[in-house]
Amino acid sequence: METKNEAYPKVSIIVPVKNGAAKIKDLLDSLMRVDYDKDKLEIIVVDGNSTDTTKEIVSKYPVKLVIEEKAGVNVARNTGIRNSSGEIIAFTDHDCVVPENWVKAIVSNFQDHQVGCVGGKILRYNNDFLSCYADESLVPVMRIFENRTVISRIKSPLCYPVGCNFAVRREAIEKAGFFDERFTYGFDELEFAERICMEGYKIVLTPDVMVQHKHRSTLSELLKQTFRYGQGGGLLPKTKGIKSIFSKWVLLSIIGFALWFLTLLYLAFCLLFAGSMEFLVTFLAFLFTPLVVLIVIYSYRTFKMGDSHYKRILAYPLIDIARFVAFVAGGINCLLKPRSKR
Repeated sequence: METKNEAYPKVSIIVPVKNGAAKIKDLLDSLMRVDYDKDKLEIIVVDGNSTDTTKEIVSKYPVKLVIEEKAGVNVARNTGIRNSSGEIIAFTDHDCVVPENWVKAIVSNFQDHQVGCVGGKILRYNNDFLSCYADESLVPVMRIFENRTVISRIKSPLCYPVGCNFAVRREAIEKAGFFDERFTYGFDELEFAERICMEGYKIVLTPDVMVQHKHRSTLSELLKQTFRYGQGGGLLPKTKGIKSIFSKWVLLSIIGFALWFLTLLYLAFCLLFAGSMEFLVTFLAFLFTPLVVLIVIYSYRTFKMGDSHYKRILAYPLIDIARFVAFVAGGINCLLKPRSKR
């Protein structure tokens, strides 16, 4: 939906960063090319006291640089909000690149005053193997919305706005409150989005608002990222109880994995002491069923798309399983830690 130039609201873009010297230049260059009235646009980079050359790079651009001593992405977002003046506040990350129409696409989705939050599509910036996996997995690393959806409540673990492509109406922040600073990484924006809905606002999830993200380039980095997502997920039931749909989803994931693992241990114990072929077959079936199911699914998708990259048929399922284990491990790690005081 187009709006007249004079009707464009002021937009504040907030970029939290720490030690992002290797990637932030591409983002800042893309923000300089954004097609929006410059008098109604402010860019605020909140630096978490970087020890590399991030601050020096940012200082070369016509943006506001704010230094935040406290750690945590939500601390940085809140600092950015307090230093902003826009009616619409957009968030992206230092490892993203935005298209020229990004801000206009965001603003067009706020024409309905019942919309308090807009979340967009996040696609890979590079085309290496792991970046392709991140977009093509059954559970993409970032959210990829194929159709515009308007929701009044978050119901699915795949349907919520992600912090690197996320915008909110200032009025909604004033009613729902700031980001919860106990969430330093992983699901940090989810609890906030749920509160936006609780205040009666709608959330738009749309492919029209798109950014490109520089996904993790090594498996160890990807699994570390997933472990930290699990830690953030584990914090949800500790801080919000089970009223959050994601608290329930995280707990079910952990319980499901625990039951599968304990069943494997029981079968291994029976096999060790009974030594029967029946227990061996059952043990192997239970161990490899998740992998086999994923291989079948990826095989179907690969042949249906006419894709010649057949190594994905085995690699993608293995990475999926590794990510799930890392996520559960992160969740358990957080749940077992003593609850910290605010």
